[in-house]
Amino acid sequence: MKTILTVVGDGAARPALETALLVAKRFGSHICGLHAMTKEYAVVFGGEMGFSISSEVDRTLEREGAERRDAARRLFQSFMSEQGVPRSAEPGGVSAEWREEEGRQNAIVGTLGRVFDLIVVERPPKLASLAEATLEDALFESGRPVIMAPPKPGPALGDNVVIAWNGSGETALTVALAMPLLKRAREVRIVSVETGMTPGPNGEELARTLARHGIAATSRHVATKSANPGAVFLEEARAAGADLLVKGAYTQSRLKQMIFGGATRQIIMEAEIPVIFAH
Repeated sequence: MKTILTVVGDGAARPALETALLVAKRFGSHICGLHAMTKEYAVVFGGEMGFSISSEVDRTLEREGAERRDAARRLFQSFMSEQGVPRSAEPGGVSAEWREEEGRQNAIVGTLGRVFDLIVVERPPKLASLAEATLEDALFESGRPVIMAPPKPGPALGDNVVIAWNGSGETALTVALAMPLLKRAREVRIVSVETGMTPGPNGEELARTLARHGIAATSRHVATKSANPGAVFLEEARAAGADLLVKGAYTQSRLKQMIFGGATRQIIMEAEIPVIFAH
């Protein structure tokens, strides 16, 4: 995990930077802070044809966008200076660079992220937000693992890891992509939940495979009748004192999750520790 793309949407993105730096220190990574800005237009009623572009509103939106960009750049530069991270792409140590792109943030992250080892995004503050769209495009369009940063990152990441295992291909992929972190962890726990399993191998089988990689993982199956496995995974991670949760994203479709709820959606909205996802 030598290259990390970190989304810096505005001046409140410090948790994402803190999370990215925790990973970078483990691997000697290069962090690319990304801000994407799109020019939005407002359509208002008026004129002979019934609609016209309000230049005043357009200028206001452009000014607000520039202010967010400037706040994001200042945050990134001050954070890296404060942490003693050099602005360099030389291999062998933690380094950082700032990058600005024109376009909608979620679309830029989904495409640019394809050439990075890891993408770090903030936990969405609400549903149907740009932050949630960015997380989803990173998952569905980049082909890369994504770490969702919590609002208050802890002092460590990857020492004590819980794998939310459900036997699915999505979770199997996430485990494979998270192997560099799992190999450096002090403790790895595999947790499966009765009501969250799909047809596939159980947690003990995964533990045996990880053992062949030198990872001494334990396995625990929670035989609950709860219809909410996401809440169980989060509670198990809290009880274990985990500093990272590994979770396959959207085993059910996004539409089903939106209508009926699901483990991924609950974890996205409630996780208090970093979560590494893949789809």
